[in-house]
Amino acid sequence: MNKVMTRNTLSAGTGRHPGGRPPVRHDTRRPATTAPGTRREAPRAKPPAPRPRPTDLFAERLLCVLSGTRPVHSMLRHTRGRAYDELAWLAERGPLRAGGQRPVVRDIGYFVPRAGAIEVFARIAAGDRLRAMAFRLEQDPDQRWRCTAVELDGPRMPHPTDD
Repeated sequence: MNKVMTRNTLSAGTGRHPGGRPPVRHDTRRPATTAPGTRREAPRAKPPAPRPRPTDLFAERLLCVLSGTRPVHSMLRHTRGRAYDELAWLAERGPLRAGGQRPVVRDIGYFVPRAGAIEVFARIAAGDRLRAMAFRLEQDPDQRWRCTAVELDGPRMPHPTDD
């Protein structure tokens, strides 16, 4: 006995849709495709990279100035007090210019004498030499770090009281 079904239901056991269209294929072995005019889900954004520490940033900035790859005035807004004069005096002598090789920071260490101040030392590889650099950072009320002192191994800038 044959049963007659209404139009809005499937034929019993055949899996056919009304109108003769086959059902949508749900094959997990094939990559998903999107219909024209629809949007794909955007890839998830990567978590932001951790912010570099001020000690690392300033060591790189000072290294660029002392090696001659950046001008001294690029540090004007990042220094305070006598540090800019010390940096200009050091950069004038070009202590980290290493005959075609770019100097690199090998190691950084720091000491926190009080809240809002960091004393930093760095080992710099300049050509076949290993040099030492020290600088002090202090945090201003606007929460920005400023360099307040710079020293490099070798001669130091004479103080105005030294005669």
